[in-house]
Amino acid sequence: IEMDTVLGTKNKGKRMLTMLFVQRSLMLIFLLRDGKADTVVEHFDWLTSALGLNTFRKLFPAILTDNGSEFKRTLEMERTIDGSIRTKIFYCDPQASWQKPHIEKNHEYIRYVLPKGKSFDPYTQEDFTLLANHINSTKRMQYGGKSPFEMATADEFRELFYVMGLHPVPSDDVTLTKRLFRS
Repeated sequence: IEMDTVLGTKNKGKRMLTMLFVQRSLMLIFLLRDGKADTVVEHFDWLTSALGLNTFRKLFPAILTDNGSEFKRTLEMERTIDGSIRTKIFYCDPQASWQKPHIEKNHEYIRYVLPKGKSFDPYTQEDFTLLANHINSTKRMQYGGKSPFEMATADEFRELFYVMGLHPVPSDDVTLTKRLFRS
């Protein structure tokens, strides 16, 4: 799993926490109210609670991210509130975002809809879930014309989809332009 954040306007307001299942190009998008490390840990805690620890461990055995300040609470991300191990966090070298190229490339899909510099403040988690549904429904040549949704067939993914409200969008209805959000 590769993990990153996407900023709307530089250094202020809401942002996205993105997680990418590299083998499937399946991306999760979480709305963050700010760029603080505690907020990222809250999302880890919520997702662990919603999925259950065993399912979380199966889906997220190891996560690669950058050295951003929002990812500095390593122990809290790796362990649950009661101290149980839930994942392992690994960091790229400083100034080496190329070490997590898949998520950086996948962010291009986000920018088709929400250009750099556009504030995320008007958006909700439901909006970002809609965006993830469209991105994950996009057919990919590297998977023989299948979408990330079609590549994620294990039971754990069905649980994740249910918890996150994710579902495929018919191919003819996939929209990755500014028209996806009418704002």
